[in-house]
Amino acid sequence: MSEFWAYLQLGFSHITDPGGYDHILFVIALCAIYTINQWKQVLILVTAFTIGHSLTLALATLQVINYSTDLIELLIPVTILITAVTNLFYKVPKSLFTEHPKQAPGRYVLALVFGLIHGMGFSNYLRSLLGQESGIIKPLFAFNLGLELGQIFIVIAVLVAAFFLIELMRVRRHDWNLVVSGIVVGMALSLIIGNEYLAGLF
Repeated sequence: MSEFWAYLQLGFSHITDPGGYDHILFVIALCAIYTINQWKQVLILVTAFTIGHSLTLALATLQVINYSTDLIELLIPVTILITAVTNLFYKVPKSLFTEHPKQAPGRYVLALVFGLIHGMGFSNYLRSLLGQESGIIKPLFAFNLGLELGQIFIVIAVLVAAFFLIELMRVRRHDWNLVVSGIVVGMALSLIIGNEYLAGLF
């Protein structure tokens, strides 16, 4: 149980670590267009992301798939950038409880596909922790559970902040989305420009 708890904590701290804020930025970008009243849409979206990153996290950690670590480190901020940019073109629905029919399916697919990329990024960290341990199924499950708890923590924080500013401070929802997504775009571009893999290509 102590090993399980240790890996659960490591998963939670990894996704919520301000020092490695790329995954935090992605979750923020996913949630920026929603309010707390749309928790069902957020749940579906986060579930799609979870399915994606859980799959590749398991496959990569078990060494079923191989990939370029440097390339993945570049693609992660690219997924952040794309998600945040799509937010800038988001049309606020007339009802808080409905999603624009033309926007929802594509957004869920993006979350799933981008989750596959983030899962490979998570596995880099997990494999470095596992070392020579013979049994990795339990640590893998615990680490993934920790990631989910951390992800939920970030989602709740974003939705509560949105509720406070939009509902209580009367900030326009459109403005909230533009400011948050614009900041994420800038930070994602910074990560891409500073990426060593990209620099090596030129």
